[in-house]
Amino acid sequence: MRNSKFYINFVGMNKIIIPFFILATLILTACGGGSSISIDFEKAKSEQEITLVSDNGSPSCKVCLDVAYAKCDNAETAKAINEAIEKRLFDMQGLNMQQAVDSFARQYTHEYKQTLAPLYEQDKNDETKQRWYEYHYTIDTKTKTGRDNVVVYLINMDYYEGGAHGIEQQLVMNFDAQSGQQLTLKDVFVPGFEARMTELLLEKLMEIADVKTMDDLKAKDYLFSMDMFPSENFILDSDEITFIYNAYEIAPYAMGRTEISVSYSEVKDLLKN
Repeated sequence: MRNSKFYINFVGMNKIIIPFFILATLILTACGGGSSISIDFEKAKSEQEITLVSDNGSPSCKVCLDVAYAKCDNAETAKAINEAIEKRLFDMQGLNMQQAVDSFARQYTHEYKQTLAPLYEQDKNDETKQRWYEYHYTIDTKTKTGRDNVVVYLINMDYYEGGAHGIEQQLVMNFDAQSGQQLTLKDVFVPGFEARMTELLLEKLMEIADVKTMDDLKAKDYLFSMDMFPSENFILDSDEITFIYNAYEIAPYAMGRTEISVSYSEVKDLLKN
């Protein structure tokens, strides 16, 4: 299956289910001098489920992974992108993406059974504790075009590993489409941007919360025990940068994810380009 094609201009340039692949394509075209760069993103997928013990009604662990990886005319660009993704998601290196996906799923389910089976044997007659052992780990990834020659890589994670509730997170990686380099805020903004950006983000957070003072903001559970900061978890969209704050980063779990968008026009004096 092939997704729609996206185009951007480069400014200033002359239990075990067998894993399978679904092709998802992102085409990036560089205009100027007749040159072009094309990056295809394919999908490495794996699903594995394992029961904790052999008893009927045993808890289980399910892992569902859907990970986009780059295929490019420039092998070094694809390699740089894929190594960064593999390191971020699985803390692995030296494997192709399908191998990394399969290895992580096997390792995760193996450790689940090895670690939790002895504990479950002590708790299995207590129905109130049954759900503590129903683990799941899901990763779903997507790509889209961003500012100038940027590829935005979106990671949605959902996992439960015991406790009161599961965790949902969105992680973002921004890649230069030519080099494959992952971009940080220091690649986008001039030195010393942090103070002004923090101030602007705080203003916008107050607008979101519909408050005027820090005391009122904290009364709504924002920044109750932490300070505002420009998150390295950001989306470089075509017209704005969106900072992603997952649960617990600037607000408690019940508040969910907070997204704060700043238009480039508001921070044009802070941009490198």
